[in-house]
Amino acid sequence: MKKFEEKTIETKPVYDGKVISLRVDTVKLPDGNTSKRELIKHPGAVAIIPITKEGKIIFVEQYRKALEKSIVEIPAGKLELGEAPEVTAVRELEEETGYTAKQLNKLGSFYTSPGFADELLHLYEAVELELLTETVAGDDDEFVELMELTLEEAEALVKEERIHDAKTMYALLYLRLKHASN
Repeated sequence: MKKFEEKTIETKPVYDGKVISLRVDTVKLPDGNTSKRELIKHPGAVAIIPITKEGKIIFVEQYRKALEKSIVEIPAGKLELGEAPEVTAVRELEEETGYTAKQLNKLGSFYTSPGFADELLHLYEAVELELLTETVAGDDDEFVELMELTLEEAEALVKEERIHDAKTMYALLYLRLKHASN
C-alpha cells in the first residue's frame, strides 16, 4: 500500500463534458473511515513561453468566464486525444499568437490543482519565433489580444493582478530565476 493511499470503494459519474468530467468517489481512508472525493478528470494541457528576438514575452489577454474578467496569460491549450504535448504546444502557439518556433524547449510539467483535478500541464519555452505567413484558425469561441512585454512589465502586471493565474506566474518565476543565474 502507498503511504496515505485512499482505496476507491465506489465511483459515481456526475458530468462528462467537452473539456472535463466530474465524478464523486467514495474512498476508504488509511484509518479505515470513509469519505467522499469530488474529482475532475482533464486530458492535460500545455503552456508556452514565447520569447521574441528582442527578448520580449508574448502574452494573450482573454476573458475568463469563471473569473468574470479578462486576464493576461501565456498561450496555453488542452491536449487533444492521443496528441503529444509538443504537438499541442506548436498548435496552440500558432493558433493563439500567429507565430511558430524553430526551437521548443520542455521546461517540465506540474499538476494545476491536485486537490480535486488530475490536469497535468506541460510547460515549454518557444524561441527563434517566426511569424506565420498564413493565419492558423483557432477555437471559434476564443477571442484573444496579443501583448509583447518585458519580464519587468509582466511582473508589474502580476502586482496589478492582471496576470493572475498560476501557470503564467510559474513561467515568470522560471524566467526571473533564469535571468538571475546568467
